[in-house]
Amino acid sequence: MFDFPDPKTTDPQKHRVQRILEIIPGFLTWATLIGMFVLSIIRPVWMAVFIIMFDIYWIFRTIFITYYSVIAYKRLAEGKRTDWWERCQNIVNPQEYLKNISEKIKLFKESLHEVSFFSFSEKWKIKKEIKRLKKYRKEVERIKNADNEIMDWRKIIHVVLLPTANEGAEIIEPAIQSVADGNFPNQQIIILLATEERENEEDRLKKVNYLKKKFDGVFRDFLVTTHEVAAGELKCKASNATYAAKKLKIYLDERGIDYTRVVFSNFDCDSVSHPEYFAALTYAYITSPDRLQMAYQPLPMYNNNLWDTNACVRVIVISSSFWHMFQSTRTQMVTFASHSEAFDTLVKVDFWPVNIINEDSIIYWKCFSYFHGKYTVKPIYLPVSLDAVLAETYWKTIKNQYKQKRRWAYGIEHFPTLMRAIWPDKKIKFLRKIYAGFEMLEGNWSWATSAFILAILGWLPVIFGGSEFNQSVLAHNLPFVTRYLMIFATSGLVISMFLSFFLLPPRPAKYSKKRYIYMFLQWFLAPFIATVLGSFPAVDSQTRIMIKKYFGEFWVTEKIKK
Repeated sequence: MFDFPDPKTTDPQKHRVQRILEIIPGFLTWATLIGMFVLSIIRPVWMAVFIIMFDIYWIFRTIFITYYSVIAYKRLAEGKRTDWWERCQNIVNPQEYLKNISEKIKLFKESLHEVSFFSFSEKWKIKKEIKRLKKYRKEVERIKNADNEIMDWRKIIHVVLLPTANEGAEIIEPAIQSVADGNFPNQQIIILLATEERENEEDRLKKVNYLKKKFDGVFRDFLVTTHEVAAGELKCKASNATYAAKKLKIYLDERGIDYTRVVFSNFDCDSVSHPEYFAALTYAYITSPDRLQMAYQPLPMYNNNLWDTNACVRVIVISSSFWHMFQSTRTQMVTFASHSEAFDTLVKVDFWPVNIINEDSIIYWKCFSYFHGKYTVKPIYLPVSLDAVLAETYWKTIKNQYKQKRRWAYGIEHFPTLMRAIWPDKKIKFLRKIYAGFEMLEGNWSWATSAFILAILGWLPVIFGGSEFNQSVLAHNLPFVTRYLMIFATSGLVISMFLSFFLLPPRPAKYSKKRYIYMFLQWFLAPFIATVLGSFPAVDSQTRIMIKKYFGEFWVTEKIKK
């Protein structure tokens, strides 16, 4: 049995290591924030130099993230244009498929001669299609020459897990309907609705009966589990998902279904998948030689109700989408929210830990540990649309958004467990361990501190530096230098602002075109939002873990339909 460290261990020595590692993220954040005040008083010159260096670093970071976000957007656009279902069906016979692709290229080249000389647009489209087909032909050649087993798509079974605590049927139904409306055969899809026993029984049964009746006969099967929180478990999505997955294991065993043929998608219950997603996922799975050592991540977009929620939430969720687009271009991508993996792998690692709050990325780190660092995430460049935070009132929406960001930031709880898991493993390279730990720490440290450094702390040397420092050339120029550096850094924000309009879902008829103006003006709130709804929740979560004020249960984001 795979042994993954228990974050709630009672072993004195292991608990001591766990606590030391839990303190580190919060300590680094508070040392930075307090240290900047102290250094502004006792070493204002050092502090001024640090601020300028940090501003320059932030410019390069902004350019870097913006550049790769644009690349991810192009890949997303290409993913949407691709007929994944056609690829999925034909890749089983790559030799024959290559002939078909070459024939298509030949036909397109011949059609070029039939197009009028002045039809520049038509010629451009044809040439672009030829280029795309040639690129794909190389991919098929690579798959064929690799001599790896290509699984038959007809033998694949998809299981879509939808954990729910108190969400109504109106929230869950669009997610299931999107799966039903996809172009992958529904008779190869199982819906696994994972409910909680602690939910009001009448409400729970009402939504379950409605959904089962609504989708009766649509899928291969529609399974429902009801999780009761056991001793040692938290009231969280992870324990619910593990309970449901173990019930699924029994179901598959009774029918003699091979786990390696089952692709398990752990979706939020409001996840509306792209019509091509399961075809694209199947294609990626059946062609990947390391399919059992790989997770599959679509791009999360909060488009379900983006037009309905308020400006602050829109900036938060669109920024989150950009961040995940950027992450998709990296080799060390980590799973987030709705994603998929082989059920065989989940069985090997014994599913999700049942006593942690955030389950989305911990399963990646658990698999990473099991395979001694040889586990990756393959991006699927198609969107999965989620609900943005929306409550009955404006201020309750803001409050709920803060709580959601705080829960996301609470993911730093994985750092101690990860280090305890991989550090003793001699099969994982030393530098890989250092990189994994550093990246998690740096990302959460930056999350918690960068907005404060950029918006507030840059002025501290001028305020607290004393008369001697304030009479220096550096003091006189510091506000101007930081201001101009930040103006330059906003170029990334401007690009993101315009790119966000391409990612917007269609405007609902109930809103006039004037709402586009609000969509533009909302970005001027970004500095304020980055601090109040960005850094503050991260500091909150890190501090709670540092002082042992742990969350006792998973906070379920309230969802309503407007």
